[in-house]
Amino acid sequence: MSLKILMVEDDTSVAEMMEMFFKKEGWQQDVAVDGVQAVEMFKEHASEYDLITLDLNLPKKDGIQVAKEVRQISPTVPIIMLTARGSEADQVLGLGVGADDYVSKPFSPISLIARIKALHRRVMMDEPTNNAVNKQVNNDYDIQTQHLKISKSRREVLFDGKSVTTLTPKEFDLLFTMAQKPKQVFSRDQLLELVWGYEYYGEERTVDAHIKKLRQKLEKVGPQVIQTVWGVGYKFDDSQVE
Repeated sequence: MSLKILMVEDDTSVAEMMEMFFKKEGWQQDVAVDGVQAVEMFKEHASEYDLITLDLNLPKKDGIQVAKEVRQISPTVPIIMLTARGSEADQVLGLGVGADDYVSKPFSPISLIARIKALHRRVMMDEPTNNAVNKQVNNDYDIQTQHLKISKSRREVLFDGKSVTTLTPKEFDLLFTMAQKPKQVFSRDQLLELVWGYEYYGEERTVDAHIKKLRQKLEKVGPQVIQTVWGVGYKFDDSQVE
């Protein structure tokens, strides 16, 4: 697996350490030392980067703003946020603006590499293959409910014929997972395991932050179909939508 990573990190010792580990994996690394440089580099070379590691506390422009601007350029590039802050609110905010995962500093380089591999593997599994079938505009969908159609290979979501755009990889995976079994209630732990995988040592607030953003995007095209089951978790149900 060959990756090109944009590491947004103002601590040169951390960047240099990770460069050594990335080289052992056969990966390339570009480094941006502040938020302004990060946005400029990604804007110019967006198609080259497979993943971004993004420090939350940056000079000139913080990681939250960088994540927002990156998501305007690419809704799907995987982002792992690195944070030395202990505040849960900061971590939730980072996930809420489009980060797919977060790692608290100080972190183990091996652990970060495992997170990168797991996240990239899931993105690659969801990418459409370059064959004639996937290039065709057809009516084949993996999931068809009363109002929703989802194609996993094309990463396409239609709500009553309206396209749901700009879903991040994790937002798409959450919707796909729940929509496969309408009305079934998924606990936060179940969603962490099913969507993030066993290599993800996450917390329940991760699920809540992604559900919030997913709901906001769905509400742009139709009524809310992801319901909270208090004390248990979440479920997808569009059977009551008129």
